[in-house]
Amino acid sequence: MFLKIALILIFFAVMVVVGLACRKHSTDVNGFVLGGRNVGPWLTAFAFGTSYFSAVVFVGYAGQFGWNFGLASTWIGLGNAFVGSLLPWVILGRRTRIMTQHIGSRTMPDFFGHRYGSQGLTIAASAITFIFLIPYTASLFNGLSRLFEMAFHIDYAYCVIVMAVLTGVYVIVGGYMATAVNDFIQGVIMLFGIVAVIAAVLSQNGGLMGSIVELAKVQSDVMPGAYASFFGPNPVYLFFVFMLTSLGTWGLPQMVGKFYAIKDEGSIKKGTVISTFFALVVAGGCYFLGGFGRLFTTQEAVSAQGFDSVIPSMLSTLPDLLMAIVLILVLSASMSTLSSLVLTSSSTLTLDFIAPMRKKGLEEKSKMLIMRCFIAVFIVISAVIAIVQAKSKVTFIAQLMGISWGALAGAFLAPFLYGLFWKKTTKSGVVASFIFGCGLEIAQLMISLGWVGMPGGFLGFVFTNSLYSGVFAMVGGLVIVPVVSLLTKKQIPGNVEELFSCYDATVEVRATTSLASPSKPSSKAPAKKKK
Repeated sequence: MFLKIALILIFFAVMVVVGLACRKHSTDVNGFVLGGRNVGPWLTAFAFGTSYFSAVVFVGYAGQFGWNFGLASTWIGLGNAFVGSLLPWVILGRRTRIMTQHIGSRTMPDFFGHRYGSQGLTIAASAITFIFLIPYTASLFNGLSRLFEMAFHIDYAYCVIVMAVLTGVYVIVGGYMATAVNDFIQGVIMLFGIVAVIAAVLSQNGGLMGSIVELAKVQSDVMPGAYASFFGPNPVYLFFVFMLTSLGTWGLPQMVGKFYAIKDEGSIKKGTVISTFFALVVAGGCYFLGGFGRLFTTQEAVSAQGFDSVIPSMLSTLPDLLMAIVLILVLSASMSTLSSLVLTSSSTLTLDFIAPMRKKGLEEKSKMLIMRCFIAVFIVISAVIAIVQAKSKVTFIAQLMGISWGALAGAFLAPFLYGLFWKKTTKSGVVASFIFGCGLEIAQLMISLGWVGMPGGFLGFVFTNSLYSGVFAMVGGLVIVPVVSLLTKKQIPGNVEELFSCYDATVEVRATTSLASPSKPSSKAPAKKKK
């Protein structure tokens, strides 16, 4: 117990010290929200990864999908690494950084307003972000309850309050830079922690091969050895989980926002490699570990206590030192994502919702004060929702948490992606995507709560659960935006050529990044100009 408490106190102290040390970077809005757009590859890559993978993944998703799919759940982790991390960096990273700086955008709703020439889009996107990030933020606390009760035998509410207060302190004081530095520290803990936990858990069944042999013996209604097979007992469901948790990052404000702040071209290239490696270890490791869940608990226990009990059951026999590392790992995963979400929510609501409604605008000091106040408000609301949900099992809250990811990604993915690459995207196409993505998930919520009957046929399949509807919301937006845009060509912004001119700007580069012209082999040749 002393070891667990000591490590957690050290962890908390480091987080607060980092927040205080980063105060100098948060003297204005640009520094507080984006770190002055001067954040290096390691900090940005780890900030992206730790915002992606929270305790929801480690405890909730790894337990649930590991139980359902067995070893095949590892595909979800691989999808998160390559589709959810590598491809966004390659496809979105550079163009996002260039255009958002060119148009002066600091948030995703602000991007929509500038890119499509509509203040209404900014306000609408800000409202969607606020509504759906709050329950998503509250869900982060869920993964802590069982582990902390198991380790310390203390009430879940106290864990939530302490975590919320400490996260609020370093985010309010140090802003984006404090979040990024702490994300890096927390990310390192997650990397080493997950590797140590996997090794310890597998050793209980004779190592990797012994664990796979034991898993193949688990009975399945589909086929013998289904939980140790390549695609598991339900490949269709596995595909939809793969798609939602991987493709969704392309449209989440707290994820894409990391590209706004990155320093330069070289940082994007390095960050791509670092982020992909981080996701491979953390996401791949979490889902791989969860795949062995059936070796440590029973169907009766899961039916009685839920999927959140799977991972704690696996960890209950670990030595004290490893258990302490697990607690720090889960705290790191939760606090890193929480800090990213509350910073995104507060900056969006302040800059994109409140400021535009004031005719005279807001001064820098006023914006800073309001954002800091909203960070505190968002953390309090999220903590209260999490405690209420845990104590009373309110069905509405649980369902709303489940659809948050699908609604945000479904509404924003297509408008953001096409906005970066396609000049003919129109305001009507964006509005259609907002309505379709949010509308589909609201319908999912009403059906899940029993307020509306389940439809038949293809719609019945779509609304089977929020995973399916979330994927259809994202894919549907990718079709709807270009179709509606082509039908509303007159709405193409008049300054679209100027907006895209940032991609054609001529810059000077050194010979180390661009070969000199063959006609000028001299070492004294001037640096070549490159688009």
